Formats: sequence, structure tokens, C-alpha cells
Amino acid sequence: MSHRHAPLELRERLYLADGHATELAKELGAVVLSTCNRTEIYLEGGDPAVACAELERHSGLDLEGVLATWERGEAVEHLFRVAAGLDSLVPGEAQILGQVRLAYEAALGAGATSPVLNRLFEDALHTGKRVRTEAKLAEMPESVAASAVDLAERELGSLEGKRALLFGAGRMSELAARDLRGRGAEVVVSSRTLESAQELVDRIGGRAAPFDAVAVELTQSDLVISATRCPYPILHAEAVQSRTKPLVLVDIAVPRDLDPAIGELGGCTLYDIDALGGGLVGREEDVREAERIVAEEAARFAEWHRSRVAAPAIAALRRHAEEIRAEELARAEPRLAELSERERKAVETLTSQIVNKLLHAPTVRAKEAGSEPLRELFALRDDGE
Repeated sequence: MSHRHAPLELRERLYLADGHATELAKELGAVVLSTCNRTEIYLEGGDPAVACAELERHSGLDLEGVLATWERGEAVEHLFRVAAGLDSLVPGEAQILGQVRLAYEAALGAGATSPVLNRLFEDALHTGKRVRTEAKLAEMPESVAASAVDLAERELGSLEGKRALLFGAGRMSELAARDLRGRGAEVVVSSRTLESAQELVDRIGGRAAPFDAVAVELTQSDLVISATRCPYPILHAEAVQSRTKPLVLVDIAVPRDLDPAIGELGGCTLYDIDALGGGLVGREEDVREAERIVAEEAARFAEWHRSRVAAPAIAALRRHAEEIRAEELARAEPRLAELSERERKAVETLTSQIVNKLLHAPTVRAKEAGSEPLRELFALRDDGE
């Protein structure tokens, strides 16, 4: 489920905090990626229905017709596009590559991955890095936080001299705070603990405020940007309705931090994360290059996977051919009895070379097309005999 086919109201119900995502990954033998804009499960050979049932259990929702499913090559290309930032709400944003890495490392640490999933995610991370550098997508908006600040500036006309109240002291809040300071805004940070808010302002400047002082801070603020990891709203309409100064609020948290009813109050303009979606106008050439890299890396992974899948059949074919060679040499033993040791070795070498040359083309084709054509052509059984 992602921002492409599900509204925020559903996505926030399906969001999995780090511990829950890792627990589900271990249970399913999968990698679980859950961010503000997507919850995705990557399985090798598992039953998608089981994964869907687990998501329904977690969210308490009927997800029929809501979830999207990709298989085989489409799933590979989807993950590579996600890691490259091409499937993001804010295309080209930087955070998703790190989020993919953390999801993979969590699943790996929990023993939930397989050799194929390991290779898939290592290749996805490599693809994301290539796109960021070779396609120059690093020059695009760095994050959702940057887009939130852009939106606030458009609403307020200018951020110079404006007071911005930030909820949360994590990475997203830090990115927003630095951007706001760079545009001349006064920054006030409030978090669940005053210590974490103080640590952030010590790094970037501004002022920390205890959470129980938020009501006073709101009366003097022009802008609120909220990016906590709280599972329930932290600011309700009652706390905002008594103010008289116009207020712009941008909620970039999933689940949402700010009560949607705030947007119905006079003088309050509320945006959620779905308002930040942007296109790539003027960057078409960079996007084409990014898509080319994704397609190239997906094809490379597919080639590796076909070769891996074909390996048992290739080994079975070589065993079969070697058995035939050994049987024929044994049958010819009476005629070879008078040969010298050197001549017998020459016969062994010659017959081995003939077998290798005959098997070369089928081996190459099997690596390209998979094992089934090879098994059918040479009547190889699934047990390798």
C-alpha cells in the first residue's frame, strides 16, 4: 500500500513502527518496508494472501481491492524504483534509500531473509546510489521536510522573521529546522522530552520549549510543522481555536500528529503529507536516465536469478553426461586394454572435452532462459537424476 493507491486515512492505519515491522518480517520470512507513504512486504516464494491477512490483522481493516501486488520482474523493478526515489511522494527525495537500507538490515538481523532477498536488496541499494549520482537526482528536493518548508513559504509569502513551531526532534524535524533557519525564520522546537528538543536546537540554533508550554507558543507562532513518531494525535482543535493570529500547519507525520478538525477552524490552514506531492517538471532528462539505470540493474538481477535457478539443472545435466561417458568407456574397456597409460589418459581427456563442448551451448542457454527448457530437452528429473 502506498500513496499511489491509498489515502492517508488508510496508510496511517497500516503504518508499522520499527519493532512491529521487524516482528512481521521474522514471522513471514520477508523484508517489511513501512514509511510515511508506503507499507510493503517483499517475499521470496511466499503466499501473498498470507501477507495480506497479516496486514489486515494488524490494521483491523478489510484491505481487499486496496493492496497492490507485484511478482517476479515487476516486483524487482518496483523495489529498484522505490530505492531510487522515483516512486516517492516527493520524487527524488533522499530519505527513502536510507529507509530501504534500515528495513533490509532489520530483516537481515532478525534472520528473516534468504540469499535471493539479500541479493535483491543489495542490488536495490546499489541502484539507488547509482541513480542519486549518475542521474543527478541528488539535486532534487532533499526530503519531504524540504517540501513542507516550501509549502509553508508559499502560504506565508516569506519566512523571514516568521516564528515556526516544530513538533518532534528527529531527522525530519532537523532537516526542516535547518531549512527554516536558512530562510530567516525563528525556530522553536518542542518534543516529548525537553532534553531531546534542546539537543536539536544546540545543533541548529533556535529555542527549545517544553510540551506543556505549547498552548502559549501557538499564540505567537505563524507556522507549525509536525514530524513526531507518536501513534496518536498530539495537537487537537481545542488547543488551537482560542488563538487570533493566522496559522499555517503542515503535518508530515504518519500516523498524523495534528487533528484534522484543526483545518476547519477559522484562520488555520492545515496540510497533511499528501499535499506535498510534486512532479519532476524540467528534470525529464534526469528522470529518463534514472529509469534507464533502474531497467539496467533490474535486467542484471534477472540474469543472476535465472543463472541461480538454472544451476541445479546444469549440475544434473553434467552428472548425466558424465555417467554416459563413464558407461561408454567401461563398455569399450576390452578394446582399450592394450593402450599405454599415456594413451588411456589421452582418451579420458578427449572424451571429457567432447562432453564439455556439447554442454557449453545448453549451459549458456539455461542461464539465459532458466532451468525448465533444459530439464524438458534432456528429460532431467527434479531430483537431479
